[in-house]
Order: sequence, then C-alpha cells, then structure tokens
Amino acid sequence: MPVTALAVRRSAVSARHLPHLVFLVAAGGTLVRLVQLNNELCWRVAPPTAAMALLYAVGLSRWDRLGRARPLLLGVLLLLWVSVAWTLWGPLASGYAWLAVPFAVLAMRMPTRAERAVALGVITALLLAVLVRAYGVVDPDALAPPVTAVLATALLYRDQQRLTQELAGTRGALARQQREAGRLAERARIARDLHDTLAQEIAGSRMLLQAAERDWERRPEAARRQVRVVTEALGDHLAQTRGIIQDLTPPVLAEDGLESALRDLCARTDITAGTPRISFRTEHDACPLPTEHAVALLRVTQGLLANACEHASAGQVQVTLVYGEEGAAAVEVRDDGTGFDPGAVRSAGNSRGFGLGGARERLVALGGSLAVDSAPGRGTRVRASLRHPAHAVGRTPVGAR
Repeated sequence: MPVTALAVRRSAVSARHLPHLVFLVAAGGTLVRLVQLNNELCWRVAPPTAAMALLYAVGLSRWDRLGRARPLLLGVLLLLWVSVAWTLWGPLASGYAWLAVPFAVLAMRMPTRAERAVALGVITALLLAVLVRAYGVVDPDALAPPVTAVLATALLYRDQQRLTQELAGTRGALARQQREAGRLAERARIARDLHDTLAQEIAGSRMLLQAAERDWERRPEAARRQVRVVTEALGDHLAQTRGIIQDLTPPVLAEDGLESALRDLCARTDITAGTPRISFRTEHDACPLPTEHAVALLRVTQGLLANACEHASAGQVQVTLVYGEEGAAAVEVRDDGTGFDPGAVRSAGNSRGFGLGGARERLVALGGSLAVDSAPGRGTRVRASLRHPAHAVGRTPVGAR
C-alpha cells in the first residue's frame, strides 16, 4: 500500500476512535469522582450514566444494522446525558458536558443531511443549556471552548469522511485501470499468437491451394499432393485454434472449477517424461471464485510448474490450493530443487525472472500478490494469492467441487 494511502487510513482510524475516547474519559471520570464523594448524588446519577455508557457501546457495535433507528438511539442517549448533567453541580456538570463531542460524531453519522443538521443543532442547544446551568451565568469564555469543540469535531469528521470516500474512489479507479491494462495486454498476446501461427500458416495454405488450382489440369498429381499438405495443415490449424480458445477459458475450469483444473494440470505434467514427481492437495472448504481469478491462478500455476520442471532440477513438487473466506484463494508451488536468489534473477532478467514478473503483474492487476521464498540449495516456495474484490460481485463464478 502506498505511504500516502497508509497515512490516510491511519489518520481515519484515529479520527474515528478519538471521540469514543473522549466519551470514556468524560463518563468514566465523572463516575470515579462520584464514587470518591460517596454521597446520595452518586447513587442517583451512577445508574443512568452506566446505562448510557452501555447503550453507547451497544449502539456503536450494531450501528450499521440500526438503519432508521439511529435517530432514536441518539435521542435516548441525549435524554440520559441531559438528565444526568442537569442533576450534577458546577465542575462535575461542566466536565460531563464534554460528552457532546462524541454525540456530535453520532449526529454526523445520521442517514440524511437534514437529520444531521437537526441532531447537531439539538446537541449544541442542549450543551449551552447544561453549561449555563452549571455556571449560573452566560459566560462566553466558558461556553466557547466546548461549543467550538463540538462544531470543529463535526466539521473534521465530515472532511475525514469525504477524504475516505475520495480515497476509495481513487483506489477503485486505479484498480479498474489496472484491470483494463491487463485486458489490453491479454488482447495483444492473443493477437501475437494469431499472427505468428494461424495467420501465417493460413496464408501459406492459401498459396498452396492457388498453386494446386493452377496445376489441376496439367499436373494433377502435384495438385493432389498440395491439397493433401493443406488438409494436414488445416488439422494443425484447428488444434492451434482450440489451444488458443482453451487458453482463454479452459473447458475443465469452466465445467468443474479451479480445483479440478489444477488437479488435471498436475496429473498431465506429472506423466511427462523427465519431470519431477508432482502432487496436489487442497486446504479448507471449496468456495466459488470469479472466473477471472480462477483463470489467473491456473495460468500462474502453469508458469510456476514450468519453472520448477525446466529450471529447478527438482525431484518433488507440491502444489497446494488454499481456499480462504468469501472468495479468497491462493496457490502455493513448492519444490525441493536447487533454488535461486530472487533478487539476482530479477536483476539478471533471465527467462525465470520474466516469468515471475509477468505472474506478479497479472495478480497485482486483480488485487492479488505473488510471494517468492527461495535461496540457492534449499528449494523454492512461491505463493500466488487473490482476495475477493468488491467488483467481483455479479460476475459469473466458477464453481468449485
């Protein structure tokens, strides 16, 4: 995560928790002071204060589920607050008045703009009434700090919410741009594949058919040989076309899910002569994955297996599919081969480094990551991870069995 985004997130967390800290300090400090006094007022004020603290905590924990009941919750809290503050005298009442600060934050979290404005106005009016009763006079020097704190807290909270929304929008736009770049790169790859294979070979077949047409009357045997060559070539073209289609969405992946596709990949690679022994296993319960994620994990695993078979001199390769929560998944490929220095490979720019770099770019474009753990002489472990993004909702998931 960029440093700026991390700083914004930390500041957002601090701004979100600071008003609740003010509530705990003000309410708790008042209760401690009353217990120290140990008089009748303590036992008259302590129960509603404890009830208010409990309701405040429960309300915050279930805030998103309250919906239209949020104004009712705030109204009950304000009623308890004013009833206690009205009962207390001078210094205790003025200290208790600072609970208006966290209440202002709750007011800014009301569903509509009108409700926010009304709630903030009511809190400010009640605060002024409590302070005037506590001091016995209208003293601007005493009234200004808490009222200013309430209004400043409301403004800062509003700005923090706007900044958080803008950051989320910027990150969403960046993710969309990365996905679009990935799609364009994939289109360019397919175009290269078509140009370098089918387009060239079909052009050659067309030339042979044109030659056969010219020779059909004068040299029929030569013409038939040319037609046979084209027929055989068309069989190869058909196989290549099917291979390109399979690269886009492998049939086993579309029909049976990522687990079956990976198991089939490992089985096919394992029977190839000269390859290490490849085993496959899964961890946790299977869950549906977005098609784009399943294809990406399958293609990355293909590349990692190719690296292990061609470069690692490994005897054993373990492929593990790890399911997470809510559509998250990871594939780990571990081998007991010669290992390598990831930094040196990246600097040298050899084929293995490019393969890992391409896999990492593909995963990052989908909000994932690629972790490489290796060293000369101790094998290699590569973990490709993808988590469920918000934009994956509504896509056709690939079922898992």
